[in-house]
Amino acid sequence: MSARDEILRRVRSALTDVEPDPDPVAAPRGAAPADLVSHFAERVADYRATVVRCTADEVGAAVAAALPAGARVVVPPGLPEVVAARLSDVRVDDGLSAAELDQVDAVITGCRVAVAETGTIVLDHAPGQGRRALTLVPDRHVCVVRADQVVADVPDAVAALDPGRPLTWISGPSATSDIELDRVEGVHGPRVLHVIVVGEIEQQ
Repeated sequence: MSARDEILRRVRSALTDVEPDPDPVAAPRGAAPADLVSHFAERVADYRATVVRCTADEVGAAVAAALPAGARVVVPPGLPEVVAARLSDVRVDDGLSAAELDQVDAVITGCRVAVAETGTIVLDHAPGQGRRALTLVPDRHVCVVRADQVVADVPDAVAALDPGRPLTWISGPSATSDIELDRVEGVHGPRVLHVIVVGEIEQQ
């Protein structure tokens, strides 16, 4: 019996006489700001992401401005062409190896939903978002979030997500403070997160 099996056996044994609660406690609601998109932009910026807001007509220019000159860029299949329309050298991921992804400077993706209260972006890796490795290996992640994808809180996000899909939750660039509380970015993913929020609001 593996350690996992032993742990599960003990949990099941401990729950033998426990009746399931027919009415689970609802998750407490967070604040409900009037302007969800602005709230999301503020919260994700708190996590050291760079945030730009633009209109749909400006998204191509905003993406191009988020990238250093000459950056090697990869995009997932299914990303709307308008997102990378201003870029001259873009590679579509066709199963690049981790070593090949490590040679790429930036990845551009969309997302499934964004959480205003926590400043979190959630990818479910549908077309336009790519596989998980695509968003973890390149050093810069440019994520395009539509204003209508922003929800108020985590329960709203969970309700919008398919639990059968793989999910990646992102709150700012990859970082850790495990050693003497010194923040180190880029340990487990991109050091730079650039969020482009697309709505009808002029760039700020």
